[in-house]
Amino acid sequence: MSQPQGALLVGSVNYPDAETTFRTAATVLGGHLKRIPDGEVGKRFHWIMFQPDVLGQADGIERIGDERIPMPAGLDARPLRLAEGVDAASIELPALGYADAAVESYAEFVRLRAEGVIAEGVRFQVSLPTPLAVISSFFFGDDRVAIDSVYTAAILREVEQIVAAIPSDDLAIQWDVASEMGIIERDAGYGATMEAWWPGDPFDGLVERLATLIDAIPAGVEAGLHLCYGDVGETHFVEPTDTANLVRFANAITAAAHRELTWVHLPVPIERDDAAYFAPLADLRLGENTELYLGVVHRQDGVAGTTRRIDAAKAFAPVFGIATECGIGRAPADETAGLLAIHADVASAWGESA
Repeated sequence: MSQPQGALLVGSVNYPDAETTFRTAATVLGGHLKRIPDGEVGKRFHWIMFQPDVLGQADGIERIGDERIPMPAGLDARPLRLAEGVDAASIELPALGYADAAVESYAEFVRLRAEGVIAEGVRFQVSLPTPLAVISSFFFGDDRVAIDSVYTAAILREVEQIVAAIPSDDLAIQWDVASEMGIIERDAGYGATMEAWWPGDPFDGLVERLATLIDAIPAGVEAGLHLCYGDVGETHFVEPTDTANLVRFANAITAAAHRELTWVHLPVPIERDDAAYFAPLADLRLGENTELYLGVVHRQDGVAGTTRRIDAAKAFAPVFGIATECGIGRAPADETAGLLAIHADVASAWGESA
């Protein structure tokens, strides 16, 4: 096998609370993890689906429709619009919830580290959606243009609050990049949700936006990138034909950002253990110190399937770590322990053979 870089937990983990996530991940995966997320527990479990309930509290933003569209955890899936005649620049958004959750979970992280459950040197990982994900999912038409800078400023305030509250050498921040891949893959026939709303070439705009978000993470804090094709019922919104667009996007972001990425994660569909899928990885140009993680772990075919995908990838990417293609929280709760065990079994065997 190729040289290992351990394992990455992409973000969500299907456990009820942060303590369970921290304890289980640290126990099962031990030295294979450089950073541990809190599992995106509570209202964050459904990724960005709690944001309409947050944004809908702001004066000048309305929910579309009179009837709630119920979601688990009491969330309301109705989208949003600007009230008639409202200047978006005048809207004051409430706290988005990410900084508050990070501060709360970090306190648990520190406590468990003091108890010896989490090893010294392991970082606390915070995963954040890009503004584009929320805007493209819950606003429409001209409202996207109007709210863009307002929501972007709000998410960057969350980053500032997280960085102010958590020591830099304890912190890792990952941007979750899904809707962007939908825009890039427009030719695959996905719908209008994935349309760009800014002037000029959509790809160039995506690169510029994401580079700005990466540069907002200060030196000393690790910065990660999770490129994603979505995960609803363990299904992508578009199945990538190969890694070519992922590589093109990752290379462009790496070149555009002023700071180096700490890691980049790329998804791997379960059925892709062929050379054609991985071949574009030969053209991947990350920073000298940037770690690559590939989403080769799938619950349905376990260690054997993961090993097949590793074997197919290693000819084109000699150094990488392993992960699922999206958050573990997307899998059934009773599969979580098994998924973590697959990571541990493969990473251990891989390390022994390297």
